[in-house]
Amino acid sequence: MVFSSETFLFLFLPGFLALYYLTPWRWKSLTLLAGSYVFYAWWRVDFLLLLVATTVFTYYAGRRIRHAADPQMRKVWMGIGVAGCLGVLGVFKYAGFFLDSLTGLFGTTPDQIGMHWQILLPIGVSFYVFQSVSYLIDTYRGDAPDDVRLVDFMAFIALFPQLIAGPILRYKDLADQFRHRTHSVEMFSEGMTRFFIGLAKKVLLADAVAPVADLAFSGGDPSLTLAWLGAAAYMLQLYFDFSGYSDMAIGLGKMLGFRFIENFDAPYISRSITEFWRRWHISLSVWLRDYLYIPLGGNRGGTGRTYVNLMTVMVLGGLWHGAAWTYVLWGFWHGGWLALERATGLAKSRTPLALGRTLLLVLIGWVMFRAVSVPDALSVYAGMLGLNGLHMSAAAAFELTGESLAFMVIAAMVAAFEPNLRRLSSDGGILAPRPDGTLTVASAVGPAVLTTTIAALTVLKLAEQSFSPFLYFQF
Repeated sequence: MVFSSETFLFLFLPGFLALYYLTPWRWKSLTLLAGSYVFYAWWRVDFLLLLVATTVFTYYAGRRIRHAADPQMRKVWMGIGVAGCLGVLGVFKYAGFFLDSLTGLFGTTPDQIGMHWQILLPIGVSFYVFQSVSYLIDTYRGDAPDDVRLVDFMAFIALFPQLIAGPILRYKDLADQFRHRTHSVEMFSEGMTRFFIGLAKKVLLADAVAPVADLAFSGGDPSLTLAWLGAAAYMLQLYFDFSGYSDMAIGLGKMLGFRFIENFDAPYISRSITEFWRRWHISLSVWLRDYLYIPLGGNRGGTGRTYVNLMTVMVLGGLWHGAAWTYVLWGFWHGGWLALERATGLAKSRTPLALGRTLLLVLIGWVMFRAVSVPDALSVYAGMLGLNGLHMSAAAAFELTGESLAFMVIAAMVAAFEPNLRRLSSDGGILAPRPDGTLTVASAVGPAVLTTTIAALTVLKLAEQSFSPFLYFQF
C-alpha cells in the first residue's frame, strides 16, 4: 500500500483515523501498532514477520544493555544487538551483491558455481534497521529513556507514516510524544495540508517529469540534448518524489499528534556539497554524523583522518542506498567533494557561481545514482559530452512530450523559489493573520481552500495515471 493510491486515500486512512480517534489514550499505541502492521502486511505478510522479529530482538537487546551491571557486558550486548540488526541488512540486501562481486573477481558468476543468492528485498528494511541501531546505541550511551514500553517501541519502529521511506527517526526524540501528545483540530488541519502538498509534489511534479528521465536512462546512447534533459529531469523527479513522501509522512504524523523532524530544506539552492548535505535527506545526514562519523573520530584525528572519515561515511551512505557499484561510486563522488571543499574553503563560498557549480556536481552524481549499471551511467555521461551525437533521434523526439517539458520548467521554478513560497504561504497574503494575531475570515478560510484545491487536483491526476511507486521504496 502506498500513500498515492486510492486504497490508502479512500479506504485505509479514513478507517484508521476514525478508529484511532475513537480509541482511549491508553490503547492508542496498540491501535497505532495494529494499523501500521496492516499497512505493512498489505504488501507482504511474510516480511511482516521479519519486521516483528527485528523489533522484538532490538527491544530485548536494549533491555540487556540497560540492565547489565558490568560496563563490558553493556558493550557486548550493544555489539550483539547492532550486529543482529545489521545482519538483517547483510542477508537481505547485500549478500547477492557481495557474492556477485566476489565471483566476478575470478571471472565467473554465482550461477556457474551454483551459489546464486536470489531474495526479495523487504520494503523499508534500511529505514527500520537504522532506527533499531540508533536505539541500541542511544541506550548504550544512556541517551534513551529507561521506561520504554514494548508496545510503544513496537509502534515506533512500525509507525506507518515513516515506515517505508523515512524520515529516519530516533526513539529518544519521540519518547515523550508516546507518553503524551497533543491532538487538536489545528494540528490535524496542518497535517492534512502538509500531506496533500506532499502528494501534489509526487503526483503533479515528480510523476510528470519522470518520462523524460526514463527516456534518457532506458537504454541506448542518449544524445547531448536527451542526456542533459534526462539528467535534469531525474534530478527534479527524485527531489519531488522523496521530499513529497517526507511531507506526507510529516503531515500524517501531525494528524496523529506526532511532530517529526524535517527531512528537506530546499537542497537545490545549496552553494556547496557541504551545504547540500545539510539540506538533503537531513535525517540520514544526522544519523551518519552521530552514529558513524563521530564514532570514527570525526575531525578530531587530524586533517588526513578527517578526509578518510568523510570518504568512509559517504561511501557507506551510498552503499546504504543500494547494493550496487553505482551507489558506491556515487558515495565516492560526494565524499571526495566534501573533502575537497573542506581543504580549499569552497564550502564557504556564497556566490552565484558556487550555486551553479554545486547544482552541476549534484546532477553529475545523480546520473550514477539513477543508472542501472556503471556502463549505463558512462553511456549517459558520453551523451552529456556530445559523444553520442548532438540531436536526439526522431523516435526519442516523438516520445518527448511538451507536457513533460513544461512540468520540468514548473518543477525547476518550484525547487528554486521554494523558500519564498513557504514564506508567502505562512507570512503573507490570504493565509496571514492580522498583526494582533487574530484571524481574518480570509486567513481562516484560506488554508482550507488551499488544501481542498490541491487535494482535488491531485486526486483527479491520480485517477488518470497508472501506478507509480515512490523511488525511495527500493532503498
